[in-house]
Formats: sequence, structure tokens, C-alpha cells
Amino acid sequence: MKLNRQQDKYGELKLAESNKIKARSHALIPGGAHTYAKGDDQFPELSPGFIARGKGCHVWDVDGNEYIEYGMGCRAVALGHAFEPVIKAVQKELPKGTNFSRPSPIEVRCAEDLLGMIEGAEMAKFSKDGSSTTTAAVKLARAVTGRDMIAICGDHPFFATNDWFIGTTALDAGIPDAIKNLTVKFSYNDIASVRTLFAQYPGRLAGLIMEPAKYEDPKDGFLHQVQKLCKDNGTVFILDEMITGFRWDNGGAQKTYDVVPDLSTFGKALANGFSVSALVGKEEIMRLGGLDHDAERVFLLSTTHGAECHSLAAAIATMRVYREEPVIETLFRQGERLASGLNSVIATHGLQRHIKIIGKPCSLVFDTLDEKEQSSQAFRSLLMQELIRRGILGQSLVISYSHSNDDVDKTIDAFDDALPIYKDALSGGVEHFLV
Repeated sequence: MKLNRQQDKYGELKLAESNKIKARSHALIPGGAHTYAKGDDQFPELSPGFIARGKGCHVWDVDGNEYIEYGMGCRAVALGHAFEPVIKAVQKELPKGTNFSRPSPIEVRCAEDLLGMIEGAEMAKFSKDGSSTTTAAVKLARAVTGRDMIAICGDHPFFATNDWFIGTTALDAGIPDAIKNLTVKFSYNDIASVRTLFAQYPGRLAGLIMEPAKYEDPKDGFLHQVQKLCKDNGTVFILDEMITGFRWDNGGAQKTYDVVPDLSTFGKALANGFSVSALVGKEEIMRLGGLDHDAERVFLLSTTHGAECHSLAAAIATMRVYREEPVIETLFRQGERLASGLNSVIATHGLQRHIKIIGKPCSLVFDTLDEKEQSSQAFRSLLMQELIRRGILGQSLVISYSHSNDDVDKTIDAFDDALPIYKDALSGGVEHFLV
């Protein structure tokens, strides 16, 4: 079946309605979007500005153009847009009310389900976004150790919008140096860099936070070596599973790599796009945010909408699908089909040194390199532009449970059709091919 495309007399996509709304959005919203990853600076000029609806892995923009989508809501929609079992669970919960002045039983049910899936996790606290939960983990680490410094993996691009992390980035305006200096970095799969931090800041590291994996697996027992260093030095070992959770394994990447952290954070795919994140971990640490202990109490997480009933219903339904259906197996199988097909057409066009498909099959991305074989944002924009023209919307190649063989094959065909333009741009100058 062909994708529905609205084209002008020159064969270009019609984006008039998107462009009209875009002007208003920038006047009303800083950056024109509420998520920087969805902003105009992350996409080529020839892009749908606004998505009107989605079903499965297909989305339609406000001009009526249809696309096969990758990335799926910044990796949050792992099952597919408007996934029926999740939508039905939400619809069933909505008439009961969404928020009360005392807890709802659904909070307990959702916590039971999540803790039943994450090995070694004994208590859970829900919130709405990843930044809140990773920051709560950092706060707990500082409270339980009485220390102030945090170690982060410098190869992992994002942990939170909060000052303890953003102070380490180039966008650190408004953050005092005193806060910036409390976060230090190590390198992934480089245990010497971790040892160096512990030697450089003896008795000062409250917590160490990292993703279990990004684009490569841990080597030589790296996660276990880091865990031992943390244990030996009294540092809380935290795994950020916002991306890897519900993609690598039903029990998270920590299950894949057979490691049990002190604390871990989940979100994104936990509720198939509904706003739920979670901090889980060992009772001895998590209980400091509770009432039944004699230690100094930690103001852990307390958000008005943290236990919004219909979102928790979405999480429960999502976890049920993961338990009862082959979601993880499908993500890997379809991701492998996609990677294999793309690598084949890339080789056919002789572009192996200029386009790289990287990452695990369940969470693929692409790297674009210029004529000097250097990573290039301009060539990334060009490839995205040409894929959009062919009905593929993807700043990544992150697949969902809803991507069929036909969707994957259409994506491979779109790459095959776009790559001659990429090749011409390598010799003729990319600026001549960008809209």
C-alpha cells in the first residue's frame, strides 16, 4: 500500500499548514516545541512541522502527509501509536477520575507489576519524566552517603534537565560554578577512568550514574567492575534505564548484563507514550524517602500528577503486553531485518565509509559522514530530508512492535532511492542539495 502524500505541482511535499502553525508556535513557545529533541533545529527545512495523529508506526502531519515513523516519540512509544490494549485500559480508567487527595489502589498495582519485572528492585516511586527520577536517585545517593559529588558517564548524552547534569554541558547558562563542580565524568568501557575518579575524589563520590549500554555492550565485565568500585568506596551505583528499559529485556538491560544496581530509573517505553517514569531500588535506600525509619527523611519525589490514574493504567497495560506477547523478540527481529537491509543497500552504493548503522537492533541509529569521513550534521540533514520526501520520518532508526515487514522493506527501499543523492552531494557539495 502506498503512503498518502500531498504534493505541489513541482512534486514537493505540501507543508503549508505546518508552516503556518510554526510561525505561531515560535511566537508562543520558546523554541517552538516543549521538547528540544522535537525542535526545528533537529530536522531539515523540508520536514513536517506538526504531527496530527498516529496509528501503529504510521503518522500523519497536519497537511495530511503520511510517514513511517522511527524514534517513536523519543523512544517512548515502543508498542505503537494508539496501541489498542493500552488505549482500552486508559478509556476504562478515565471515567473513574484521574487524581485524588489520597492514593489510589492503582498505584499499588502498578508498583507490584513493575517490581515483579525488575530483579532486585524492592520499592518504587512514580513520577512523570525521566529528569525527576534520575535527580531523585542523585538526591538519595547524597542523603544515604552524606557526600556531595556525582560521577556520570561522559559518553552518555543526557541524564536530566536539572542543574547537576546540565551544568556539565555546553548549555550551562544560569548554573553556578559551585554546582557544576560537583559532577565529574568517566568514560564507558574504560575502568581506568572510573578508578581515577575514585582516587582523585576519595570519600566524596555519593553516586555514580550511567546507562547500562548505549551503542556498544559492556566489555570485560565493565558494569560489574564499576559496581565493585562503588561498593568498595561506599558509593551508590545507579543505572539509568530510560532508553534500555523495556527494549533490551523485560527486566531491563540490567537483566541482559546480569547486574543488580542499588537504584535504577525507568520511563519512556514504560507506559507506551503516556507520562510515567519510575525510580526503583533497594529498600534500605528507597525507604529513606518514606515514613517508617528513624533516619533523616529525604524529600524524594512528590508531584501532583505523579500517580495520575489513567497513566498508571497505561503502564499496567503496557507491562502486560510485554509479559504476554513477544515484544522484545520482535524489536530485535525487525531491527535486525532493518539493519541488514540498510547495510546491503549502503554497500550497493559504495557508501560504507559514509553511512553507519549502529546500536542494538532494538535501538538503531545512523551516523552520517562527509567526504572527509567526518561526522556531519549537514549530511545528516540531507539524508533525513531525502527520507522524508520518500515517506520516512526518522531522526533515528528506533523501531517499534508495530513495524511490519512491509514497513521495514519500504524503509530500505527509501534509503536505496535516497542514497544516489547522498553520493552526488559527497562530490558536488552538500549545500547544493539541501532545501
